[in-house]
This record gives sequence, C-alpha cells and structure tokens, in this order.
Amino acid sequence: MGEIAFGPTGQGLRQMPENSLQKMRIVSIRSDGIARRKTVFIPLFQSQRLSDLPLIAQFLAQTRRLLLAFAQNQFKGEDGETKSLWLSSSGSSPERIVLFGLGEKTKWHERKEPLVARRMVRHAKAEKIDEFAIALIGSARLFSQNALMAEFEYTKYKERPKSGWPEVKTVFLGVEPRLIAETKKEIEQGVTMGQEVNACRELANTPGSDMTPAKLAAAAIAVGKRTGVKVKILDEPQIKKLGMGGVIGVARGSDEKPKFIILEYMKGLRGQKPLVLAGKGVTFDTGGINLKPEPYMSDMHMDMSGGAAVIHGMAAIARLRQPINVVGLIPAVENMPSGSSYRPGDLLKSLSGKTIEVLNTDAEGRVILADALTYALRYNPALIADFATLTGAAHVALGNYCSALFTNRERLMDPLGKIGRESGDYVWPLPLWDEYLAEIKGTFGDIANIAKQDRYGGAIHGAKFLEQFVNDTPWAHIDIAPRMTAVDSDYLAKGATGVGVRYIVELAKAYPQLNLA
Repeated sequence: MGEIAFGPTGQGLRQMPENSLQKMRIVSIRSDGIARRKTVFIPLFQSQRLSDLPLIAQFLAQTRRLLLAFAQNQFKGEDGETKSLWLSSSGSSPERIVLFGLGEKTKWHERKEPLVARRMVRHAKAEKIDEFAIALIGSARLFSQNALMAEFEYTKYKERPKSGWPEVKTVFLGVEPRLIAETKKEIEQGVTMGQEVNACRELANTPGSDMTPAKLAAAAIAVGKRTGVKVKILDEPQIKKLGMGGVIGVARGSDEKPKFIILEYMKGLRGQKPLVLAGKGVTFDTGGINLKPEPYMSDMHMDMSGGAAVIHGMAAIARLRQPINVVGLIPAVENMPSGSSYRPGDLLKSLSGKTIEVLNTDAEGRVILADALTYALRYNPALIADFATLTGAAHVALGNYCSALFTNRERLMDPLGKIGRESGDYVWPLPLWDEYLAEIKGTFGDIANIAKQDRYGGAIHGAKFLEQFVNDTPWAHIDIAPRMTAVDSDYLAKGATGVGVRYIVELAKAYPQLNLA
C-alpha cells in the first residue's frame, strides 16, 4: 500500500517529554486504499452529491448502493451534522461509514478547515473508534496538527479507567501516490506543531500548587535539553541586582521565589537582529491585596499561558529547524496576598528606571512584563512580541474567538493579522492612541498600572502601559486572555488551548520578510 507513518516510533517524538507523547499515528496511504479500512469518514458540503466523490467508486457495489441511499434519505450536509452507516463487513469493505456535514460551500472560510480534523477526532473518541480513514482535503500539515490537538486530554490527575482512556490510535490520510512523499513531510511538520501546542496545554493546565516559578523554569530547562535551545535562569538575588523592581515587587507576597527565564535560539544569518518574545509567567494569580472575586480565581493557574507559549513556541521553532535568531524572556512569579505583599499605592522602580505607581495589585502582569521588555532591548532586537493573559477587558471586547493585537507600528497590523489567520491563533487589532496614555500617567510615579478615573478601555491601558518600556523598537502585544481556555466550538478538551505557540512559529517564518525599518 505504500504506507508512510509518523507516530510513536517516529524520530520526531524522541524529542518529546514522556507525558506529551501522543499515541495517535497519522499515516499517509494511497487514496485507492481508503475503502478497505474498517472505518471511513467522509466530509460533505450541503447540496454536494456523494456520487461525485472519486472515493465512492472504490466501494463494493452493494456498499455503494447502501451509502448513496443513506446519504440521500438521511443526510443533509448541514454544518455540524454527523450520521453513521453501519455495514456487515466482508473484510474488503468498511464496517462503518460516517458522514460529516460541512454546511454551505459558499459560507466556507479559513477558520472552518482546522475544525474538520478536530470534529472527526472528537467524534471518534466519543464513539470509541480507534482508527479511521479519510480522503485528505486541504493541508496534511493542518489536518495532522489539529488532529493531535483534538486527541489531547489532560488526565494527569485522574484515575485511569480499567478499560483505558478513549483514544484514536491511527488516522489514515488517503492521497494520490505521487503526493505521498510530500504528504509525509507535511504530516511531520503538523505533528511537531500539535505536540508542542499540547505540551504547552499540559504546562498551562498544571495546578498552581504544582506549577511554581521554579517548576516553570525547570520546564524551560527540560525543553532546552531536548531541543538544543540555550536556557538560562536568573534567581531572586540576580533579579534584584539587575534592578527588576517590577518582578521583585509582584513576587514579594509569595513564599515562591521569582525566576527570570531566558531562552536563546540563534540559527539565523550572522548579523540578523533577533526576534525577542516575552511571555507573562504568573504561575498563580490571586490578585494580591486586591483579591479577585471567587468566580475569577479558579483558572488563574493558567495565568502563565503566555510564558508556556513562548517556551513551546521556541521548542517548535528549534524542532522545525527554522533559520532565525530568536530569544524568549519569561518573568515568572506568583501573585499572593500576605504581610509582605506589594500594596496599592506602592511605587516600584523598574529596570528601565521608570517608577510604576501601583493602583491595583491585580494588574501585575504588565508590571513584570515591563522589566522583561526593558531587558529585551539588550539584544538590540528588530522586533519584540509579547504574549500575555493580560486583561479580562480584552475578553469582554472580543469574546472567545480571537486575541487582541496591539502594535506601535501601524504598518505591521496587516502582516501580524495575516500571521494570525495562517497560524490559527487569530488576532484582531485594537487602537494604541496617545489619548489613552494620559489616563495612566502617575500622580506620584511615572506611570500607573491602571487608569485612575474609570475602567473603560482596560485592554488598551494595559497595552499602552507596556509600550512605555520598548522605547521606539518595533513591538507587538498579543493579549491572549480571550483564548486562554477552550470553548465548545473549538472541538478541544476543556482547559488550556495552547494559544500563542502556532502564532510564534508563523511569526518566526514571516519575520525575515516583515518591514521593520
């Protein structure tokens, strides 16, 4: 059959930590072998005739008649519709054929293609289908990446059922024989991306009691060992000596000491100015003295999602051998209330020399990122991009389906938006006008960490605050708070989405062509 597999025995998986191994294999097969598999999945647009699909000619005559009659009488092809046809298998025909409705073709768009693989894998898991075949539509890289993302479940703290967890062991992608070698490469790339997104989700889902700044630093070191990314960890005395008053101030209330994580991957052209990535690494955010209300506290072990994205985005860049110079910076702290906590009214001297007037201890992410952005300038970067679950206000503004994009270079809005569309980590622009800066000018310090007068425009205030620490360096801020956790329409397991990893990889690909002058 000319099968080519990339799965648990493939070379790429030897680079993955044990808890991120996916048992699912993505296998490239000749398209004329699909109809001999035990279970066949067929996606179909509304009003699309099943008889027009080349795949139908592969089925035995009796199977073909049953399937065409079933589709005509019981399947409309509506978006989200799923119907199964059971057959008495003869050994050379399927036992089950499942039709997946894609809706009207005229309403098809780029955001729907990734969901096809996810829907299929989630359906297979729910129905305890351990393998299926499909005639590939679209990109094998995109299908493989999203299939792995849909397979992921965070079960680390659950008792394993006697029958084991439902899992899809094998997916067969049918392609023309001439495309098998090319498809293999696309599958490998997609699997790499899916693995690193899932590893990011594993990290972000870890409870706060088990995800401290020290353990986030240890996770970065582990990534360095398996990928060759250089990792350096600064501890509290070193952070103090540098003058990172923002990081030290926020960390003061916790028994867990802060860490400043530095990752370097220098595989670009000699003299290429690096891309510097900064990720918010608040391993648990209580809000500090300005304690969060109970409903907003339970997911705050994921407030280090930006840091996790930087770690695993850089891991993916290294595994894909992208020719780029890139640096990752993650200030890692725990924001806790105690007798030693930083307080509303405190003045913190940042690494830049600017003083931060603390008006709310729950606006801590921007305070620690201020020091990270200032540190980024030491690399003389051509572009700085930060990823942070910074504000609930971004979530209010945009809902659940994209992150907020800000940049101090208006000409970058379109290419940065395109990167979001191509990666699947969608972004939408919000303004960064100077009018908003007046609202966060400090009374006793240089800049306040929230607006003094009202709460309107909170996501913009957070971004405008960060802008003060990048000087005139081209910079983008991605507020990933809206995409921190999955919603039902994502067809992903509950919990972290791994947002940012795919964006970082696509940003690294596009970086040499961006107009950063």
